Amino acid sequence: MKKNIFFLASIILFAACSSPKKIAGSNSSSNGSNSQWISLFDGTLNGWKESEGPSFSIDNGTIKVAGKRSHLYYDGPVNNHDFKNFEFKAQVMTKPGSNSGVYFHTAFQQKGFPDKGFEVQVNNSHTDWKRTAGLYDIKDTSATFVKDDEWFELYIKVEGKHVTTKINGQTIIDWTEPEGAQAPKGHPARLISSGTFAFQAHDPKSVVYYKDIYVKPLP
Repeated sequence: MKKNIFFLASIILFAACSSPKKIAGSNSSSNGSNSQWISLFDGTLNGWKESEGPSFSIDNGTIKVAGKRSHLYYDGPVNNHDFKNFEFKAQVMTKPGSNSGVYFHTAFQQKGFPDKGFEVQVNNSHTDWKRTAGLYDIKDTSATFVKDDEWFELYIKVEGKHVTTKINGQTIIDWTEPEGAQAPKGHPARLISSGTFAFQAHDPKSVVYYKDIYVKPLP
């Protein structure tokens, strides 16, 4: 009897050790993909490339944005820093009167505001009326959904020509680029394509923090 119990216990232990384990931070996307959330930020600026600056630094495990106009581009190994369809999320905190943004489908540019790609606005109280989670100069929002000095989750999803932005799980923008779309004035390559991500340092008075930066590539 004892041998049988020992044998049964061994089988149960083996089965438990052999069963697949869920990777931390993983989940299925809305289209059924089993791709994983991948971190783009390891607590340093490794894998990131700044343009003008210096306006980006590490502060207590976050990326601190503070300084003259500049942009910090993801230049690391994930997907060879080229994303077409994806989900992106980051924790963000703005200080009063600050302006920033998260670019996608962009490319490194040494000077000026990026010509390529889209900017998802980060602005809860700056004088610019275009507020957080709007697609800048494409589909803006004037409504303010979060306060300065509080962390919130900014989420971006692109599938085909469909773009969704969310704040703390609430959908803010749901937009599809129309067939035959032309880039708006002042943004010569603001069209759905592919590219990397970038954070914006807008002006010397703007201070914004980013952390927990993840991407989930989609088919």
